[in-house]
Amino acid sequence: MFPDLSKVKDKEAIRRSLERHLLQSTGMEPEAAQAQHWLGATIGLARELVSERWAEARRKKERQGAKEACYFSMEFLVGRLLTDTLRNLGAYDVCAEMLTRVGYNIEDIAELEVDPGLGNGGLGRLAACLLDSTAAIGIPAYGYGLRYEFGMFAQRIKEGWQSEEPEQWLRFGGRWEFARSDLTYPVRYHGRLAESGRDGATAPGQWIECATVLATAFDIPAAGYSSDTVNTLRLWSARATHELDLERFNAGDHLGAVLDKAQWESLTRVLYPHDGTAAGRELRFKQQYFLVSASLQDIIARLKRQGCSLDMLPSRIAVQINDTHPAMAVAELMRLLVDENGLTWDHAWDITRRVISYTNHTLMPEALERWPLRFFEIILPRHLQIIYRINDSFLKEVAARYPGDIDLLRRVSFIDEDGERHVRMANLAFVGSHRINGVSKIHTELMKRTVFADLDRLLPGRIINITNGVASRRWLAGANPDLRNLISSKIGNGWMRDLSELKQLLPFVEDAAFRADFRSAKAANKQRLANHIEAETGLSVSVTSIFDAQIKRIHEYKRQLLKLLHAVALYNRIRNNPGGDHTARTVIFAGKAAPGYAMAKLIIKLINDVARVVNHDPLIGDRLKILFLPNYSVSLAERIVPAVDLSEQISTAGTEASGTGNMKMAMNGALTVGTLDGANIEIRDAVGAENFFAFGLTTDEVAYLEKGHYDALSYLRRDNDLQQALEMIGNGFFSPSNRDLFQPIVQSLTRGGDRFFVLADFTYYVGIQAEIEACYADQEEWTRRAIINTANMGMFSSDRAVVDYAREIWQTRPLAD
Repeated sequence: MFPDLSKVKDKEAIRRSLERHLLQSTGMEPEAAQAQHWLGATIGLARELVSERWAEARRKKERQGAKEACYFSMEFLVGRLLTDTLRNLGAYDVCAEMLTRVGYNIEDIAELEVDPGLGNGGLGRLAACLLDSTAAIGIPAYGYGLRYEFGMFAQRIKEGWQSEEPEQWLRFGGRWEFARSDLTYPVRYHGRLAESGRDGATAPGQWIECATVLATAFDIPAAGYSSDTVNTLRLWSARATHELDLERFNAGDHLGAVLDKAQWESLTRVLYPHDGTAAGRELRFKQQYFLVSASLQDIIARLKRQGCSLDMLPSRIAVQINDTHPAMAVAELMRLLVDENGLTWDHAWDITRRVISYTNHTLMPEALERWPLRFFEIILPRHLQIIYRINDSFLKEVAARYPGDIDLLRRVSFIDEDGERHVRMANLAFVGSHRINGVSKIHTELMKRTVFADLDRLLPGRIINITNGVASRRWLAGANPDLRNLISSKIGNGWMRDLSELKQLLPFVEDAAFRADFRSAKAANKQRLANHIEAETGLSVSVTSIFDAQIKRIHEYKRQLLKLLHAVALYNRIRNNPGGDHTARTVIFAGKAAPGYAMAKLIIKLINDVARVVNHDPLIGDRLKILFLPNYSVSLAERIVPAVDLSEQISTAGTEASGTGNMKMAMNGALTVGTLDGANIEIRDAVGAENFFAFGLTTDEVAYLEKGHYDALSYLRRDNDLQQALEMIGNGFFSPSNRDLFQPIVQSLTRGGDRFFVLADFTYYVGIQAEIEACYADQEEWTRRAIINTANMGMFSSDRAVVDYAREIWQTRPLAD
């Protein structure tokens, strides 16, 4: 374990360092400084401390010739960094004491830090967790992403509707960033391929007359917990090659003089630009290439600086592409090796396949990216040529093994010929990788049976499973200090390095005093969340009610509608029998809808309109509250997760690859109600079926119904609660000023075919919720099950996931001491 900072530097030295950083960053003396100034000073101190360890980790890595993991992801949802970094450095307590001396609480100071706008949901949070765990374990790694100037968007709720505003996370500057102007690479677009010979054949590598934008690096350190390893999150910012067209400016065309700069620098303005327009889709396409080109150029340049040949690339670098967004890495690495470095095609292809691996996160065909062929023709013509050649070679191999099977060739080709021609990025990623991993056991098996059935048969053994994990030091130790302290008082602190040690809590399940303390920790977290809810929304909620949370991206397959229909059914039951014995429940929603996803935004509106009616009905009182907390983020999740009693993981079976929110809430003692989908199955197996509320169609049953055997209306006719809830939504009960407002939702569930089987699972879901209420009424039994959940969460650590990646895919090892 790395020594506590207080043993390395005396407290007086820390005080002087804090004051020095305060003066340097604000020009203010301590007596005049405000909380925001002390935040900047504390971050400055943390940067100073982490830099020393960061530099030594780089030197050690180069001395040992260690292999690096390079994780390519469009999202890195890192959250606030101050308290995590100070804890990992062993400096938290001494900094807290120094701030107390000047009249400030460190947690209040940390609350002022702004979440970096670098992600949206589980994909980005997973990337951040894995980067954290590589540093804790000691595996050298780089996270490669984009520096989005305005994030995805800041979500505001106006009259129940989601509205989007720029996410101003850089308004105080990138306090954790180290600008690396020395690391700038040209990224090329458009242009044409030179022709040679009378037949007009294209000469490889002759991609000419291109437009060029510069990628400049900004580094954020990722310090490992109780480790001397500090890894790097390297973010690319787009910069035009020409800041100003002086001739146009002097001619009076002041806007036109900066048009080129504005156009190219928009590449890194926002995450996931709205793809409802051709311009938005083209911008996404360019963003993805910008990420992989800059990152691969950087990797090759670093390798050369270390005196290594490109033949050593597979022994020194492992590139993991997170979903299909960075799949262009396959074609770009080939281009760099062949065109820029003179390798033969076969040599480059051997290196590429040994370096790259691909994590799949979805089974839904529409989510497996397909880019129009014309985008490649116009924007990346050389890459289209490379993709054609890889595809041609692959299809020839397939045809030799399965002569005459034209349909097989059509299915596995990189080029989708149906309608407008597209490039199937998942097929490119699969063929260009040596390993393809799913992120839960069932997801991996379904990959083999569905979207990649043909490719798995042709290239057997490439698909493996690595179940996702989460950073327990943030999501349990950091977010839930009451529970952290209770656990450590019983089993010590070793669980923060090895989460499997939580199993030592199992003997305390039957300890009445421990159960009482466990409930007290949950009650304190619920009170803190209730205070936040009242401060943010004005709504008072009962802390003795079930805190029932569904917090995740708003999407039809995640089935926020199922939870909301249940809430309406509960509302009706209380209205119909106000004197009855009803279990109090607080239903919490949070999550963002993609700006162009009209149905998801309508669902947010419906949640808010139902909440407005229910929360103001005097017959209901505290027995049912519904709320939507806006602008979901890591920091908001850190408030919600420790307080949750019931974790809603209710996606249609076969649609959620894994999930990570399910892990976070179970780790904090929530019980899960969930379908047999994604990592829910492994959580149920880990905690015991009796401590998990499973319901709903299985993947096999869903597959059967999808083959034309589903009649949504038949389920509607069987359930009076469901009929009443849908009728109220459809007839304007919750939207009296626009009674047809929610008809599209009703139609999607009834006449529209109910694609995600909400109606089919409703009755089963309501039944399991009745079991949940009966269990919650027995608080001793509920607490037993909650403790068992926490105690069995060891395998869902991102540390375990990184060890699996390192062993099964990357072939990397921790740095030697």
